[in-house]
Amino acid sequence: MGQPGQKYHSHQQDNDTPDHDYCISVSNFSQSYGHLQAVNGISFNVEYGQVFGFLGPNGAGKTTTIKVLTTLLHPSSGNIRVFGQDIVKHSKEIRKKIGVVLQEPSFEANLTVERALDLYGMLWGLPKKDRQERIEELVDRFDMRQFMHMKNDELSIGQRRRVQVAREFMHDMDLIFLDEPTVGLDPSARRAILDYIKKYVQGGLTVFFTTHIMEEAEYLCDQIAIINRGEIIAIDTPAGLKKRYGGVESVEIKFADGGTGMGMSTGANLQDVLAAIRDVLADGSSAEMPDTNTVRISSAGAQEELVKIIGLLAKAKVQVESISINPPTLEDVFIAAIEKSKP
Repeated sequence: MGQPGQKYHSHQQDNDTPDHDYCISVSNFSQSYGHLQAVNGISFNVEYGQVFGFLGPNGAGKTTTIKVLTTLLHPSSGNIRVFGQDIVKHSKEIRKKIGVVLQEPSFEANLTVERALDLYGMLWGLPKKDRQERIEELVDRFDMRQFMHMKNDELSIGQRRRVQVAREFMHDMDLIFLDEPTVGLDPSARRAILDYIKKYVQGGLTVFFTTHIMEEAEYLCDQIAIINRGEIIAIDTPAGLKKRYGGVESVEIKFADGGTGMGMSTGANLQDVLAAIRDVLADGSSAEMPDTNTVRISSAGAQEELVKIIGLLAKAKVQVESISINPPTLEDVFIAAIEKSKP
C-alpha cells in the first residue's frame, strides 16, 4: 500500500491493460429494475488521481451507479470502462484493483478489530509482516487503538464505520469507491478519514466519493457531478459549480450597542432598520434578523445591494460594528441545482 503521499503502483501501465485517458469512462449508461428507471442515460469521465464527487438526494441513482461501476450489477445499457477495460468483459481484473466501501454496514461480528483487519489482508494475499505493518498504521491513523482488541459487534456504529473504511486500505488499489464513508462519525473522526484519503490521492489514488455532507465534498473533491432522478444535472469543479449556480450571497451587518438604541440619534430600533433595508432590496432578495444586533441579507447582487444599504444606514446615523460578505456554499449550489432541475 505504501505510505500516504508515496506513488501507488499504477496498474494502468500493465501490459494487459490498455492505456486510457480516464480511470472511469461512462457513456450513455442506464439502469432499470423492471419498470423502474433508476439511472437514465448518464455520461461522465473520472481522471486518474482525482477525487470525483457524485452527489444527489436519496433515491437519485448514486448507489445503483456505484454497484454497476464496482461490477456488482451488470448495466442495463451503455458503455462503461474502468482502467480502460469494459466492466462486463473484464470484471474480475477490475475487482483486483479497486476498493469499495458501501453504505450498508459490513463487519465480522465475532472477530476483534485487529483480527478482522488481518483476515482482510490475508484474503488479499499480503504476507504476515506486511499485514502487521499496515494494521499498526491504520489503527493509529483511524484512532482505533483503544478498541482494536474488542469484537466488532461490541463497537458503536461510528467505530464500526471506521473499521469498515480502514480495512479497504489493507490492500493495494488504484481506485476506491466511498459511498457515504463518514456516516455515524463525529466531526473529528470525519476529518481524520478525509485527510487520510487526501494523502493517498496525492500518491495517485483515484476516489469516487458520495456524501450528503457538502462540506466534505467541498474539502475533498476535484470534480463534482450532481445527479437527480437518475440524470446528471450538473458537472464541474466546485468553483465552477458555484459560479454557475451559486449566485446568492449573504451579507451580515452587525450593529453597535447590541441592538439597544443601536447607536442611532433618530431613536429608531433594529426592527425599523430591518424594515428600511427591506424597502431598498430588489425582488428576490431577503433580509432577516438572526439575533438582536445583526441583519442578514441574501441576494444575487449582494455587493450592489450593499451600496444602497450603507447609504441608508449612514443617513440614519446607525453605528455599524462590522460588515461581512459570505460567498455561496456548495450546499447553496446543490439546493439551487436540484430546484432548477425539478419539472
